Amino acid sequence: MVAAIRVPKTQRARRELLKHAPKLVETGKKTLILHGTKTSAVLNSVLSDIYHLKRDNAVKYTKKNDNIRPFESGGESSLEFFSLKTDCSLIVYGSHSKKRPNNLILGRTYDHHIYDLVEVGVENYKSMESYVYDKKLAPKLGSKPFFAFIGEHFESAEELKHLKEVLLDLFRGEVVENLNLAGVDRIYVCTATSPTTVYMMHCALCLKRSGTSIPRMELVEVGPSMDLVVRRHRLPVESLKKEAMKTADHAKKVKNVTKDPVQGRLGKVYMPDQQVGKLALSNDIKGLKRERREAKKNKEHSKKQKVNPE
Repeated sequence: MVAAIRVPKTQRARRELLKHAPKLVETGKKTLILHGTKTSAVLNSVLSDIYHLKRDNAVKYTKKNDNIRPFESGGESSLEFFSLKTDCSLIVYGSHSKKRPNNLILGRTYDHHIYDLVEVGVENYKSMESYVYDKKLAPKLGSKPFFAFIGEHFESAEELKHLKEVLLDLFRGEVVENLNLAGVDRIYVCTATSPTTVYMMHCALCLKRSGTSIPRMELVEVGPSMDLVVRRHRLPVESLKKEAMKTADHAKKVKNVTKDPVQGRLGKVYMPDQQVGKLALSNDIKGLKRERREAKKNKEHSKKQKVNPE
């Protein structure tokens, strides 16, 4: 039996559906954090730290989910359901088993369908609570991070190329046009130690006096830090990728109009050659129309006076 499609009947319901629909220009992505059937203490701490770093734009479920198998056919329907329910386009799913200990799956969705997946194992993990530092350096809500990807494997290994894209999408936050440098107060440093392993650490940026107008920058590790070992990854389907990569049409170019960073918008106006001593008058001038109307009325009035003398 096929379920009937519910059509919105009010304008408010239509507006809500449009909010959940995919857009050509995305300004920010919400993250959904889920637990598997079984998780370890290390994995619980990893998910908590990710939620803390994304707490301004994330949804976390602590209940265990039994029927989620992202890399198996039919096992991703629950992920798509939760993505639709919470309007999240980024997914972080943690599970633990003897075959794949401390397993972390990072995924993206498009139109609430699974777009791509990266499965990594977490090793040598250090939580944010294990670091001692000035609490003023803790990441603030709305702050933007820097990213540093070190190692040639990010350009040569297909797995790390894919992981780099997903990590950038996961931690970059809301897309903005103008940026205040005071809000860029942290950095993620990712070092490729092998074609399948990335050492990731999170640091705060401290500006120190240098005796010049340019301050000296120091890094203070605030956690978390971990080794991410790529186990499996699934690239997007070509048709879905083509649909997701659509961009907005460029504005129609206006002739003879340019933009200057100093003077702003500039335009060229072309005028015909003018001859000195001659003035071309148009018949559409309002003053001439008024004069013609008055002259016509005076002429008609004079005719009436001649025909009907007193």
